[in-house]
Amino acid sequence: MSDSMVPETYRGLRSFAFGDGPALADELLDLVLKGVKTATCSTEDEPNTSKPGERWIVLDGRGEPRCVIESTEVTYRRYGDVDAAFAHDEGEGDRSLAYWREAHRAYFGRLGKFSEDMMLMCERFRLVEIFADPALSVPSPLDQGSASAARP
Repeated sequence: MSDSMVPETYRGLRSFAFGDGPALADELLDLVLKGVKTATCSTEDEPNTSKPGERWIVLDGRGEPRCVIESTEVTYRRYGDVDAAFAHDEGEGDRSLAYWREAHRAYFGRLGKFSEDMMLMCERFRLVEIFADPALSVPSPLDQGSASAARP
């Protein structure tokens, strides 16, 4: 993780990436950055449990810090008790409960943790700050080869 992209205020925060691989991390992060995804869930034994008011650095699929989110609500409920409102707030697919159930059955199945009565930590969050994407940064032609363009 590149600390140079993270403002000093956030450097002590814990960090994580959504999903179980680079492609899913980027896909879910994109939904957060667009304001579509405002909730997430994990198994109750996940080490990255949160509490309301806690802030986290979210990493992209390359492990680079991209934003800070703040937990606003944490509840525990069984897979079968997740409702349509929470599924909608997760922001994935068509945002329906049916899509949420199918996608999360597959996700937790890949992790070897799925069961119909599994307990989940269901978290709602708000986006606090977005960091610049280094992959999108293009040097200015004015900065190349010019001593006057150097910055301290």
